[in-house]
Amino acid sequence: MTDTPRTPPPTAAAPHERPFARDPGRWDREHSRALRTGHVRDHTCSAACERVLVHERTPWGWLAWTVPGDGSQPEIPHQIGVLTPGANRRQRPALRWLTRRPARHLALDTLPGSLRFSAAVVALISTMAGLFAISRGVPTKVTVPAMLLAPLLAEHLPGRLDARARAHVHIVEGDGPCRYLQRLAALHAALVQAAASSDRYELRRSAELGHNLLWDAAGLLQAHNTRSAPARLITYERLMLQLAHQTAQMRSASLHGAARTDHTGEPGPLPGPYAPAV
Repeated sequence: MTDTPRTPPPTAAAPHERPFARDPGRWDREHSRALRTGHVRDHTCSAACERVLVHERTPWGWLAWTVPGDGSQPEIPHQIGVLTPGANRRQRPALRWLTRRPARHLALDTLPGSLRFSAAVVALISTMAGLFAISRGVPTKVTVPAMLLAPLLAEHLPGRLDARARAHVHIVEGDGPCRYLQRLAALHAALVQAAASSDRYELRRSAELGHNLLWDAAGLLQAHNTRSAPARLITYERLMLQLAHQTAQMRSASLHGAARTDHTGEPGPLPGPYAPAV
C-alpha cells in the first residue's frame, strides 16, 4: 500500500452519494411517510424545529438523511454513524437501537418538559393492573411501588440504553465532516461489494481495513473537525483510495481468470484525495 495506484477507483463507489442508491423506491416511500406522519423542514421552520431523519442502515453503520420540503433528495447526510469494527452479537444491536424511530412525546401544561408517549401508556396500564391486583388482595406495599416504578423505567431507561449503545458507535454530524466521511463510505461500499461477491481472503481483508479506516476517521472527526486535523484525514482518504484501487485490480484479475494482479499498463493517474476543508 506504499505504491501510488495508477488505475481509477471502481465505479461501484456511487452508493451512499444519494439516499438508498440501490433502492430508489425506498426513498420515495420514506418521503411520503414523512409527509404523512412527520414535520418536514422547509423555509418556514425556525432553528428549533426538529428534523425528520431517514436512517439508511449499512453493514458498518448508518447514514441519516434529512427530508427536504421541496421533494428533492439531500446530497449530504445530516449524520453518519460508524459501528465499531468486529462488533460482536452484543454490540451489533446498538446499530438498530440508535436508528429506531424517534419516540413520541406529550407536552404537559402543568409540568415543564414533556413525557414519552410510551411512558404514559405504561403508566395507564400499570395503574389498571395495580388496582386490579389490590382488588384481588395483593398487598399495597407491593403494587404501589410497581405502579410507580414502571412508568419511571419507561421514561428514563431508553436514555440509559442510548448512552450504552453510543459507546460502540462513532457519530459524526455537520456538513464538512459528513461530506468527508461520505466520500470514504462511497469508496468503502466498493470494498464491501467486492468481498460479498467473492470468497478471496484479500478482498475480505480489504473490506475489514476499510471499516477500520471509517472508524478511525469518524473518531477523529468526533474529537476535532476537518480543519484541525487535515493531514491525518488526507492520509485516511489516500489509504481508502489505495484499497479501492487494489480491490479493482483483484476483481479484474478474477474476472479474466488471471493469477497476477499487478498490471503493466499505464492508465491515467488516480485522482488524489480532496482537501478535507473543501
